Amino acid sequence: METAIQNLIHDDKSILIALSVMEKMCVNVQNNNKQTDYKDIEDIIGFLKVLADKCHHVKEEDFLFPALEKVGIKNENGPIEVMLSQHKQGHELIKQMQESVVNKIINRNAFVDAASSYVNLLRNHIEKEDTLLFPLSDTKLSASKQKELLKNFENLEKNVIGEGKYEELYILLVKFKGKYLK
Repeated sequence: METAIQNLIHDDKSILIALSVMEKMCVNVQNNNKQTDYKDIEDIIGFLKVLADKCHHVKEEDFLFPALEKVGIKNENGPIEVMLSQHKQGHELIKQMQESVVNKIINRNAFVDAASSYVNLLRNHIEKEDTLLFPLSDTKLSASKQKELLKNFENLEKNVIGEGKYEELYILLVKFKGKYLK
């Protein structure tokens, strides 16, 4: 049976693939390669907005972080504060990327700057999760608490993200993986 932390790690693996796709899109946009068009950029931004911002980060902010605080992990001046700060930065960079595509026209410099910053931020963020936050969570949270968190995560995915939305996101990710990461 999957644990809450394994669920978050699974999200991260998909986000890392999307970041690699975005990185390739940046190279294409910089080189004016027509393989990457505004629609692909809008779609990858949408993917990250839903999977990272509305799902993964909400799982952490609404459920995991409060559970960690209850077992003594500090928010202020601690790992939770760092994670929350990075979530906020990522949200702002997503907004900047969205604003870089207007009326089917890509502002190349604005997109590449925001996307490159986002890729670096999220990779660093995921590394912190993998090496600090998730191992800490596994040691501090009981099996019953992990089960409760997983149930909350599944409810979030179903009720907030939407029935079948995860499957749609993964189909899009597979498409982009085939197109950009051959």
